[in-house]
Amino acid sequence: MCSPEEAALLRLEEVFSATLARINSFVLQPLLEAAPEPSDPWGRECLQLLQQLHRSSQQLWEVTEESLHSLQKRLRHPDSISLESLLLLHSADRVLQVHLEYLESYTSCVAVQAFQKAVKRRREYWQGQRKALRQLLSGMNSEGSVGTALVQALRQPLTHHVQQYVFLLLSLGDTVGEHHPARELLVHAATVFGNLQSFMRQELDQAMATQALWHTLSSRLRDVLCIPAHRLLQDSQDIPVTVTPLRAERVLLFDDALVLLQGHSVYTFDLKLVWVEPGQDGCMFHLLTPEEEFSFCSKDPQGRVAWQWKVTQAVCQTLRGKRDFQVLGAGLEPSEPPTCRCGAYTFRAEGRFSQATYEGEWYWGRPHGKGTLKWPDGRNHVGDFCQGLEHGFGIRLVPQASEDKFDCYKCHWREGSMCGYGICEYSTSEVYKGYFQEGLRHGFGVLESTPQTPQPCRYTGHWERGQRSGYGIEEDGDRGERYIGMWQADQRHGPGVMVTQAGVCCQRTFQADKMVGPGVLLSEDDSLYEGTFTRDLTPMGKGKVTFPNGFTLEGSFGSGAGRGLHTQGVLDTAALPPDPGSTRKRQLGLGVFPVENRWQGVYGPFQDFVQAGCPGDLQEALLGFHVQSSRELRKSQEYLCCERTHPEDHAGRMEDILEELLQHRAPEALQQCLRKALNNSLHPLGKLLRTLMLTFQATYSGIGANKHLQGLAQEEVKQHAQELWAAYRGLLQVALQCKGQAPEEDEDAETRELHVHRLVLPLVLPSFYSELFTLYLLLHEREDSLYSQGIANLSLFPDTKLLEFLDVQKHLWPLKDLTLTTNQRYSLVRDKCFLSATECLQKMIYPAAAPRWTPGRSWRCWRGHMGKLRPLCRGCSARSTSCPWTTYCRCSSTWCRVPKSSTWEPRST
Repeated sequence: MCSPEEAALLRLEEVFSATLARINSFVLQPLLEAAPEPSDPWGRECLQLLQQLHRSSQQLWEVTEESLHSLQKRLRHPDSISLESLLLLHSADRVLQVHLEYLESYTSCVAVQAFQKAVKRRREYWQGQRKALRQLLSGMNSEGSVGTALVQALRQPLTHHVQQYVFLLLSLGDTVGEHHPARELLVHAATVFGNLQSFMRQELDQAMATQALWHTLSSRLRDVLCIPAHRLLQDSQDIPVTVTPLRAERVLLFDDALVLLQGHSVYTFDLKLVWVEPGQDGCMFHLLTPEEEFSFCSKDPQGRVAWQWKVTQAVCQTLRGKRDFQVLGAGLEPSEPPTCRCGAYTFRAEGRFSQATYEGEWYWGRPHGKGTLKWPDGRNHVGDFCQGLEHGFGIRLVPQASEDKFDCYKCHWREGSMCGYGICEYSTSEVYKGYFQEGLRHGFGVLESTPQTPQPCRYTGHWERGQRSGYGIEEDGDRGERYIGMWQADQRHGPGVMVTQAGVCCQRTFQADKMVGPGVLLSEDDSLYEGTFTRDLTPMGKGKVTFPNGFTLEGSFGSGAGRGLHTQGVLDTAALPPDPGSTRKRQLGLGVFPVENRWQGVYGPFQDFVQAGCPGDLQEALLGFHVQSSRELRKSQEYLCCERTHPEDHAGRMEDILEELLQHRAPEALQQCLRKALNNSLHPLGKLLRTLMLTFQATYSGIGANKHLQGLAQEEVKQHAQELWAAYRGLLQVALQCKGQAPEEDEDAETRELHVHRLVLPLVLPSFYSELFTLYLLLHEREDSLYSQGIANLSLFPDTKLLEFLDVQKHLWPLKDLTLTTNQRYSLVRDKCFLSATECLQKMIYPAAAPRWTPGRSWRCWRGHMGKLRPLCRGCSARSTSCPWTTYCRCSSTWCRVPKSSTWEPRST
């Protein structure tokens, strides 16, 4: 049997449904019909609000009708239809949402005076409807405006309806027992609509206060501030407050923004990015915004508490993202807003961020965490921020004048500028990989242009304040030469060695990129020139030439147009021939570039990393972030920013690395541990070794493969081994310190040398073997040629003659047990017994590691050229595909001999 409360709910729904139908047909429909389309933007916005209100009213009527039908079914069949089937109970949240949408549409119209403006467009029509409105709305004042009457006509039915909902649902809940199936639904529905009633009262009051605010402002300020989303929460005219240092004349707190008025100027601050300092006493409290800090001072502590509480709660409500049925300041949300937030803000003040929009994480009014910064000119920065500045890994794109071209900086940043390791890809097709300091290239770095550029070049070395300074290597692909030496202010300055593609090399002093004073010039045939020469290595002025046979020519050298090189001097042919070994093995650069100072830009960051205690967040900045391949390097900025190994992962790996060093300190275990570390590109020692390999290849491969640089290369390998051992010792001391153990005592020089040569050098030597082996072959080319020719001559001896030449005793000859009566027997013995000797001689001529020439393939020769290789027979001088003796490469227009070695790199044609 149905209760009286259910019957009362039925009558309530019938009355409300009929009222909504009359409001739609008598109020909302006339407001939208027969009215010309407003010409001003504000009028069009009011019309859109009224249209939205009409749609919300229609949805509210539809859900009321559904509730009415469910009540009618319940009253007609109380035994078969349970109480839980009522729409108000099983779909209370849905009914609530429809009421909230209607309330939001209605309060938006009230806040911007949409009813009053719509009535003005049809003033005569609504003046004639005053009597009908009075019948629709009980208690209407005949002297009131029509707009005010329309506001009351839509407000009274809604407030009365929700109030009766709460009363009847509570009464119905009292009639059912504690264990009734519908008891929980009734409590939930009564709670929901009770909260709605409180929230509705608050929203209606705020809308009316906002509407009244516009009458107190000038039309200019009203046009700026009057938007449907604004709801006034507090006005300084009600509770006076002064703001410094801005000295605002009036302060308005809306539900989504804080507005300071000073004359005709309006300063608006998004509440999502407003921080209220807690725990203030007296009459003052402080607010932080992304660019400014304000002090709010009231006349008494009560006023300060009121303003501080309302601003704090408004910030909390704004951060929730929507206005719901929670009363301002009530609910389960924390009373204090979080200090870490996410939001977007466009900077207005002058500075690096002027007009830039930052979107990301904030902390106490400053960008802090992950974020994106975009400027109007197209620049953007994605990465880590700290206390308002770029700090940590970040990627910046800088547009260039050319269309769709950018400079891309993938670097580590410190306090707003690039600092640490970075990779920069420029729109000019140049790529820089190295270190930065205060936004400029500083330390070790490699600047390389693509081979497709008009003048391809590559610089590997040290930088200072954005310029090449210190020890560095430049390779000029257009001129076919490599410079190894000192730099200053982006120019060659100091001692240097130049190596050309033709095999000529020189050592000379440079000043401001120009050669000064005498120098040493070595040609490929070991001729030595001492004196002055031009930029293209042509003798000019006074000098002395020492030929390989010991002859000397001393005098003045010059050249003229069409005359070639000419000289006037004294030729001395009486000198004794020099030792060929000493002539060929002249070395350049020794003693000129101290080996311990050449690559301090590589050792330095590692030493800084160790001295700092190997922190994980500095590992990338000092040692470089790991990239598996060039394809991954060219991936999008999202990959490098999001898929990179995070600092906390680096910290975890460093702990494992240090722990492993402590566990492998015995000699045999230490060697295995070092081998594993050096072979791992993610290990600090492995990263350091790979960087050293990069410098070694940049110096001694290709054009730099010159026999006069072998001594320079040997010095570097030994120094690298010493530095790697020192790096290991530094990591070990950090590991001991982390464990609270006493550090090891410093090694004496003899012990250190012993460890370097026994442990480290055998492990690192294979990494530099390719370049060293090529230099060795070139230095001993003549000896190798004579040795190979001697073996070839021996292979031409008859078998018995060869045994005699080798002074093998005849009783050891394999022929002693055979009767040499027929050629068949002799041939059998020869084939069987001397096959291994022939194979041995062939292996001595051709190293097993030497690649075989294959038709259709290109190879890079020791001079750095690319071309088709063709064997050239010594005897017939014919280019053949089967001659096994000597291989030649076509360099430019001449054929030069190429030593057979494993340093060739096969390339597909």
